Amino acid sequence: MRRRAETVPRDQLHGWVAPGFEPVRQAFADNFTRRGELGAACAVYRHGEAVVDLWGGLRDRGLPWRQDTLVLVFSVTKGMTATALAVAHARGLLDYDTPVAAYWPEFAEAGKEAITVRQVLAHQAGLATIDQRLRLEDLADQDRLAALIARQRPQWPPGTRQGYHYLTSGWIAAELIARTDPAQRSLGRFFADEVAAPLGLDFHIGLPPDVPDERVARIRAFHGLRLLLHPGTMPPGMLLAFTAPRSLTARTLGNPRLASPGVFDRPELRRIQIPAASGIGTVRAVARCFGELATGARTLGLTDRTLHELTAAGVPPADGWGDLVWHTDIRYSAGFLKPCPACPFGSSDRAFGADGAGGSFGFADPDLGLGYAYAPNRMGFHLFDDPREQSLRTAVHRCLGLQPGTTRRTD
Repeated sequence: MRRRAETVPRDQLHGWVAPGFEPVRQAFADNFTRRGELGAACAVYRHGEAVVDLWGGLRDRGLPWRQDTLVLVFSVTKGMTATALAVAHARGLLDYDTPVAAYWPEFAEAGKEAITVRQVLAHQAGLATIDQRLRLEDLADQDRLAALIARQRPQWPPGTRQGYHYLTSGWIAAELIARTDPAQRSLGRFFADEVAAPLGLDFHIGLPPDVPDERVARIRAFHGLRLLLHPGTMPPGMLLAFTAPRSLTARTLGNPRLASPGVFDRPELRRIQIPAASGIGTVRAVARCFGELATGARTLGLTDRTLHELTAAGVPPADGWGDLVWHTDIRYSAGFLKPCPACPFGSSDRAFGADGAGGSFGFADPDLGLGYAYAPNRMGFHLFDDPREQSLRTAVHRCLGLQPGTTRRTD
C-alpha cells in the first residue's frame, strides 16, 4: 500500500499526496494563505494511480469543502464532452472528417453542408453564436437549439478562421450523439453510461435529481463588467470587443444574456444538460478521466486511431490560430485545448485539456501518463493561467523534473 504524506492541519486542508508530491500540497495551502482561495480541490493521476488528492476551504458559507463535494467546472465540461465524442469515434459512430450534415441533414441549411465535425470541435465552423436571442429557458430545449443552429448562417467561411464556440459546440455535439447513438441517448446520458460508469466518475452533464444541492460547492461569481477592472488578466482586444455590443465577442459571450457565467450554478440550471458549460463533479473525477486518456483509455475502448486524433497538433484555419472571440492565438483539436503560448501546459504538444471560466483546468499528458485537474468556487479573472491553478500545475511539473512553460514540440 502506498504511504501517504502527512496532511496539513484539517482546518486548512484535507487529503493527501504521494511521496515526492509534497510541493503540490504546499502550493495548495499557499493558495489559501496568499492567494485568497475560498474553496477548491486538486487531483493528479500518474500512470493510472492517484498521487495527489487535495481539497479544502469552504463549499458554501460556513460549510467545509468535503471529500465528495461537487463543483461546477464551466468549460472544462468541453473536455468531458470531447471524451464522449472520442468514445463515439472509436466505435465508428462518427468520424471527425465527415460533414456534420451527413449525420444531421437539416444542418446543411444556410451554406453549412461542408462543415465537418472536426471544424466544429476546433471552433472553425463559423458558428460561434446564434443570432436568435436566447432565453435561459431555451437552454433546456435541445430540439429548439438544434433547429436554431440548423438555420444559422456561418459568421465566417468555415475553415478560414477560428472563434471560440462558447456554447454552440456543445449543442452541436449533443445533436451528433443523439443522431448517431443506436440508443438515441442524450449526450449527458451517453457520457454517464459510456464514460462516467466505466471509470467510476462522480461527474455529471446535467445533475441528476437524486444528487442533493447540498453536495455542490456554491460558486462565488462576479459581474462580467468587473473584467474591465482587471486589464492585465485578459487579452486587451478581447476586453475592448467585450464592451462593443455588436462585436462577435460580445454576441458570443452574451447570448443568452448572463450577468456572469456563475448563473450556471443556479440549482435549476444545474439539472440542465449544457454540454459546453454545465458539468458538475468532483475534481478527482476530472483528473481520473484525463488520467485515463493519458494512459491509453483502454477502459473506454479508445482505439489507437482515436488516441492519435486527441494528441495531434490540430489543423490551423487558413488565416492562422488567431481567435476572433478571445483575440489571441489559441489551439484546439478534437474538442480539446492544446498547448500554445497563451496557455503552455504539459511536457509536449501531445498534451490536451480544457479550461473553464474562473480558473478551473484539467489536462492529459500522454508522455508523462499524467491526468491533472483543479477547480475553485471563487471565480478568478484570468482567461488562462489563474495564479492559483498555475501554482499547482507548476508544482506538479517540478515534482516530475520539468521546467514550467517549456512545452516540447513534437511536430
